[in-house]
Amino acid sequence: MFNINRPTEKYQLDLDNIPKHVAIIMDGNGRWAKKRHLPRIAGHKQGMEVVKKITKSASDLGIKVLTLYAFSTENWHRPDKEVNYLMGLPEKFFNKFVPDLIKNNVQVRVMGEIDNLPNNTKLAVNKAINDTKGCDGMILNFALNYGSHDEIVTAIKKISKKVQDGELKINEIDTEMVDHSLMTADLNSFANPDLLIRTSGEERLSNFLLWQLAYSEFVFDDTKWPDYDSNNLKACIYEYQNRHRRFGGIKNK
Repeated sequence: MFNINRPTEKYQLDLDNIPKHVAIIMDGNGRWAKKRHLPRIAGHKQGMEVVKKITKSASDLGIKVLTLYAFSTENWHRPDKEVNYLMGLPEKFFNKFVPDLIKNNVQVRVMGEIDNLPNNTKLAVNKAINDTKGCDGMILNFALNYGSHDEIVTAIKKISKKVQDGELKINEIDTEMVDHSLMTADLNSFANPDLLIRTSGEERLSNFLLWQLAYSEFVFDDTKWPDYDSNNLKACIYEYQNRHRRFGGIKNK
């Protein structure tokens, strides 16, 4: 794990070693707003603008999948005013940003318990997915009403049902089958992030992609999400490029 302060220099990246799948826990919106004596929703509003900038930067760098932790299953416990604002963000975001996504050939996908979202949120999400389905560039994958524990439990239930119905024997269950039962299955070879970034200096996963992050590189950036920019992203990728990924093996000499 690595903690990085806001970079003040440009990083020379190896464009042949760009992580294919980058996942980001966008943290610090509330604290950013509080520091400025603003309501928490002001931080979320600014954070939405950062999503637009980082999406374009990630696409320009050649990242194949950008997964953003937008709303967790635990976030429902926040104050009603904040939750209601967060549920309205997808509609505001997609109404303004989908034309730019299409222009940049970015496809929207969403994983999580989408059916449990408010109708307006669900409609906005499904429309964005449909409007960008013809794009074959970077995938912008939102984790919305998502929790890794729930995801894994749901996968276990799917597999157990196949055993119960006689379609599957217990000794046929393996890691590949679990992979195919998770919400990231449709990302195929890009299902598991190469790089996990968390902003604001917190160093925990918060129930995010627990199975998929088994061999990911973690970079923790002190910058709060509303202040995060393309230079921060490049710095995090630069740190990733200076790691030696061994996947449980031994570094080649």
